[in-house]
Amino acid sequence: MPTFRQEVETTIPALRRFARALTRDAETADDLVQDTLVRALRSEHLFHGGDLRTWMYTILANLNRNRLRSLARRPVLVPIDENDAAALGGSDNGGRDIERGLATLVDEQRDALLLVALEGLSYREVAEIQGVPIGTVMSRLARARHQLKTFLEGGRPALRRVK
Repeated sequence: MPTFRQEVETTIPALRRFARALTRDAETADDLVQDTLVRALRSEHLFHGGDLRTWMYTILANLNRNRLRSLARRPVLVPIDENDAAALGGSDNGGRDIERGLATLVDEQRDALLLVALEGLSYREVAEIQGVPIGTVMSRLARARHQLKTFLEGGRPALRRVK
């Protein structure tokens, strides 16, 4: 019977993959995973069985949400280099298009899409992680897929009508 720490250790590669997809930065992702592991190990007494992987994803998603809120309060200034325009015309445009398309999604939609498509989680597991009903997860996924498809086809996402 594996111990709690051994089970946590087996989730690290999946956590890193998800964190890198969320943050799009290896160093930030590693920091996020480390914070997730510290929080999980300190809160071992709060885990009362169930799916450990889902619990770990929930911790990571909440920490990322807190990180984004903190970043929103203080803008980041990035200098523009002369080589930036040349980098946009590189051979990996397909991956960059997907990355830019994911960046256009609302956080909840992007998280749901990444958890299902990248991590292979079930809708029920994503619903537990995000704390919403399964129907909401399905709706978020449908909207995310539609918006991403529209973006990749070069179209503009349609605006919703509000009555």
